[in-house]
Amino acid sequence: MSESRNEVYIDLIAGWASGAISIFCSQPIDTVLTRIQARPTNNVIINKTGCAVSTAKSLVESQGMLALWRGSSPMIGAIPFQNPLMMAGYGYGKRWCEKHEPDDVLLGVFIGGCTGGVAQSFLMSPVEIAWRGLGATLLRDGLPHGVWFASYQYSKDYLSQIDDGTYPGAFAAFTAWAVGYPFDVIKTRIQAAKELNESKSVAQATREILAESNGRPLAALYRGFWLKIAKAVPASAVNFYVYESVVESLRVIGD
Repeated sequence: MSESRNEVYIDLIAGWASGAISIFCSQPIDTVLTRIQARPTNNVIINKTGCAVSTAKSLVESQGMLALWRGSSPMIGAIPFQNPLMMAGYGYGKRWCEKHEPDDVLLGVFIGGCTGGVAQSFLMSPVEIAWRGLGATLLRDGLPHGVWFASYQYSKDYLSQIDDGTYPGAFAAFTAWAVGYPFDVIKTRIQAAKELNESKSVAQATREILAESNGRPLAALYRGFWLKIAKAVPASAVNFYVYESVVESLRVIGD
């Protein structure tokens, strides 16, 4: 087996392990966030019952603790394909540039991350409510994933003096979601409309959200952002930490 092919297999295996663990740990926060995002913007801004704590408490009281993990089975089932695709894109882009363009490693990581993000979105969008909101999903999963991996690589390479093993992944998550979060809000609105047998384009959903914003467009497009960060930062830290640990272990075994 060639070295490059072996590295791809290592990326795929490490991506599966890191993705499965991070999804399981972060699913409760994602469940609460999705419920908040699906509500009309004006209700969330005005009505305090839309806060994360109230939403989580209401969900547990009405449906039990396991409701926080409801809907995670399809996501966890797709992890063997989703996260490995992203990690393989990251790993290939990084290795290619290290070999051919050593001064442009971040660019290679960014392109590889974008490619992996778009590739996995074609897989995950059907899982996330049967192809609903694919357009917004592509916007959310292309550029932001490139930013995610490039931020991780930058942090790993240049901020190593404050790296405790998880910092680069945490830094990458914050940066990537700062770029991609509005698209996640739009995608969730499109998916919620489809559940009511309504059809909304990306443009229509965006106009609707802005119309409900009460003159606060950033507040509307970043509604629930800090809850997403509360989920994404530890999930990303776990994801990359497990990924790097598994990669290192498999390379040792391979040697």
